[in-house]
Amino acid sequence: MRKPGMSRGRRSLLVVCTVAVVIHLVPLFLPRNEPEQQLAIARAMSTVPQRVPFLRPLKDDAKATTAELREAASLLIDGAPDEAHALVLEAERRGPGEVETQLLLARVCDVERMHRCVSAALSRAKSLAPGDARPDVLLAELQEKAGDVVGAAQSLEQAHGKAPEDVLIGLRYVNLLSATRRGADALAVLRTMEGRLPPARLLVEQGRVRSREGADEDAVKLFRAAVVDDPKLSVGHFELGLAWHRLGRLDAAEEALRQADRLDLSNPKALAALCAIQLKERRLDDARLTRMDLERRFSGQPELIRQSCSIP
Repeated sequence: MRKPGMSRGRRSLLVVCTVAVVIHLVPLFLPRNEPEQQLAIARAMSTVPQRVPFLRPLKDDAKATTAELREAASLLIDGAPDEAHALVLEAERRGPGEVETQLLLARVCDVERMHRCVSAALSRAKSLAPGDARPDVLLAELQEKAGDVVGAAQSLEQAHGKAPEDVLIGLRYVNLLSATRRGADALAVLRTMEGRLPPARLLVEQGRVRSREGADEDAVKLFRAAVVDDPKLSVGHFELGLAWHRLGRLDAAEEALRQADRLDLSNPKALAALCAIQLKERRLDDARLTRMDLERRFSGQPELIRQSCSIP
């Protein structure tokens, strides 16, 4: 004769198993957002050719939203711009009044080197949202990439006028003003950012402007003031190291760059700059040690190491 307790145990186990099976089967009977699933799969793919079969069908999927079509196009720009173009045109057809679609179309057309398409998309974006700074920012980015720094500065002037409170736009505008030898204008823009930019970072940006003007002694004063105000500001030590090198203070430059590296161990820029300086000064033994450190910590960035620290 079986013990009653054993029978109850089996029944309890059967109930638990049944509930588990039901829980796993329920999602199969629920409505599914297939575009979302296709996007999730594509995001996990490491190459564009792998993504194409999952994203191409979204163009004809009535359930795909314009945002999903844009994301699909963004995942295909680098490697399959023609597929991306088709998806973004479908997004435009479904939502003709969306600025984001026109901005993405401009990017796709730029990759395809379809310059009239870029201009037309940016023009439509500006018409749809005259007060939106993003079309001007994108135009500046494309102009700078093409080598038109003056044109890029003019475009960012428009963007800055539309969004004067945007710190990132302001800093990009400052950099382009400085690059076009308009240092006084760059410093004037920085003064308008007081209170919206941390004081130490503001000093660094002022120092960068002075460095581009060749006034490295003034720049060093600004960078030193920045790292006194915020000793953990890695970019301040980094810029200080570069400025010390330009002034011929090699030991001070190395000390500042190593401190920048210690404060931001995930960024190879400080060590790469140090190695480049050591090579320039023919300190080959020191450069070899720095390269070993770069290879140990940043093995996944061989091109950066090759460009900045190529030992003869």
